[in-house]
Amino acid sequence: MSWLESLKTDTPEEGYELAILLSRMAVKKMQPDDDVRSRLRGVYANDADSLTMASQVVAINFQTIAQANKFWLDVS
Repeated sequence: MSWLESLKTDTPEEGYELAILLSRMAVKKMQPDDDVRSRLRGVYANDADSLTMASQVVAINFQTIAQANKFWLDVS
């Protein structure tokens, strides 16, 4: 079974949590070494530009999830 079964969520809040998960998984897949990620975390955690860029990635992922969920509206 895949770690990502669907982009469908019941609520926008669940969609936002999924956006964070997608963003974190992208980093983990690009840098699979746990030790390297741990060492780098201290660098970007204290860099406002890095945190802003990370927020942008989450926002882009959230847009994708919102569209997949038709913005949580029933369009019948």
